[in-house]
Amino acid sequence: MSSVYTHPTAQVDTDQIGSGTRIWAFAHVMKGAHVGKNCNIGGHCFIEAGAAVGNNVTIKNGNSIWEGVTLEDGVFVGPRVFFTNDLRPRSPRLPQVRKRYSNRSWLVPTFVRTGASIGAGAILLAGRTIGEYSMIAAGALVTKDVPPYALVLGSPARVAGWVCQCGASLDFEDGMSSCKTCALMYLRSGQNVSICRVTPIPVPPIPAPQISAPSPDAARPYQSA
Repeated sequence: MSSVYTHPTAQVDTDQIGSGTRIWAFAHVMKGAHVGKNCNIGGHCFIEAGAAVGNNVTIKNGNSIWEGVTLEDGVFVGPRVFFTNDLRPRSPRLPQVRKRYSNRSWLVPTFVRTGASIGAGAILLAGRTIGEYSMIAAGALVTKDVPPYALVLGSPARVAGWVCQCGASLDFEDGMSSCKTCALMYLRSGQNVSICRVTPIPVPPIPAPQISAPSPDAARPYQSA
């Protein structure tokens, strides 16, 4: 952890922090949490034991990443996003639910896939999968899985469009779209969007020219008659 920056007021109880990661004022990362390389953990964030944060992740100020939440590589979490991990929460100290909380069966995991962005103040119910490179608008209430590359907004959140890996809007025509910013191409079928991976057409090698050996007569010096 020698290349990890930890603000003097931050509390870091885990040694599972990747190189180049920065942890800012009054953040708390519990023992048992995992944080990858080159991440930025904003001030007043809390990362609970059992949470997993990939590489190149940005978590803005005031976020709590609970046990069971996985943020894959390149995820952006805006300020004060609300994650959950229990669909029927009670206080575990309540006598009526001691049996339920005697094991981890109550835990409902949430997955935020590679490159996804979550806007400020969004709320995610437990057990949802946020598709790769999708974008959740500020203040959205996410009650269902979000497809890859989808832009969702509202309460409850609904698909309102599609976005490129670079974040620009995609306009589809006949099931195809080319990003006007970075020129990546996409295919769409219903709610399924994927990158159009163009396979290069193999070009046969050009045969080397055949050079015939000179005849013996060509090697003789010219003699005048």
